Amino acid sequence: MKASQFIFLGFLSILFFSCQKEENEVIQDPTQNLNKTSPLVNLLSRVSQNATSQDNVLDNSSCFSVQLPVTVIVNGDNVVVQTEADYQTVQDAIDAFSDDDDIVNFIYPITIQYQNFSTQVINNSDALDDVLDDCEDNDDDFDEIDCITLNYPVVLNIYDSNNQLASTLTITNDVQFYNFIENLDDNEFIAINYPISIVDSNGNNIVITSNSQLEDIIEESIDDCDDNSGGGGSADFSDVITNGTWYVSYFFEGDDNETSDYVGYNFTFSATGTITIVKASTTTNGSWSNYIDSGDDILSLNFDDSNLDELEEDWEITEYSSTVIKLKHISGGDGETDYLYFTKN
Repeated sequence: MKASQFIFLGFLSILFFSCQKEENEVIQDPTQNLNKTSPLVNLLSRVSQNATSQDNVLDNSSCFSVQLPVTVIVNGDNVVVQTEADYQTVQDAIDAFSDDDDIVNFIYPITIQYQNFSTQVINNSDALDDVLDDCEDNDDDFDEIDCITLNYPVVLNIYDSNNQLASTLTITNDVQFYNFIENLDDNEFIAINYPISIVDSNGNNIVITSNSQLEDIIEESIDDCDDNSGGGGSADFSDVITNGTWYVSYFFEGDDNETSDYVGYNFTFSATGTITIVKASTTTNGSWSNYIDSGDDILSLNFDDSNLDELEEDWEITEYSSTVIKLKHISGGDGETDYLYFTKN
């Protein structure tokens, strides 16, 4: 770690937690600090967001959900959707014949609800098309994680590094948590006041005592959720990674965000296990393989270019979509967690 970064983090830890002890009598482990780019914060955002993918049979979008009840027209027949159970009725109407258009049309007006729980009244199909166009520009292919439920309240310790101010916030529901995360500033750091508890996909109540435990449980639950957000989702991993070129959108090693070290590198993964890496006019090579180890989906990376040595690892594939691949590695030595994300160009 660079000396300046070490000094800053040490200063942050001392200031944050000494303020907490003085003002709120709360002492936390400084390794539990999170900010808006932390992978766990992204996972918590998806756990707490409005569930928007469950009704995709109606709107074909995970950007928003349609508030019920609503009436739709499928192949000339009216279908009244009163509850989530009626989504299957719509799907059955779509599947009934092979020679029809299978288009779902709404009887307007309808009300849609976004991921942040805000609502909008849509009066006609043109207005809906405008919303869908806007959604496409902001879609990362990762849906909500709806099979994990946070038990509230959750207490957060907050530190503003610009103003050197510490405070405590009690979160009481999903709406508050999601919008708090969405509005986090770059200079704000948070620490969850453990223990907290969650209800997992099997309905079990689990007590959580650390960031790493919470992150692991959420990641492990993704395959149990009703979405296709990755980890063996709707597309085979090898088909995804060998389609197009990729760049490093996030690389976090230990306590350092080193994403900027890989700006300009473009990676092409071949079906034969080779990698072609291009930066400006320089081309180098590498290799990749995908295998299962103790139930974990692993991506192994090797590179000829010594500048890419830190990316050489056997990475756990935590999630993937057609446009983003998320990887994680826990060091066998010091136990630090590294993160590597590839995003499609």
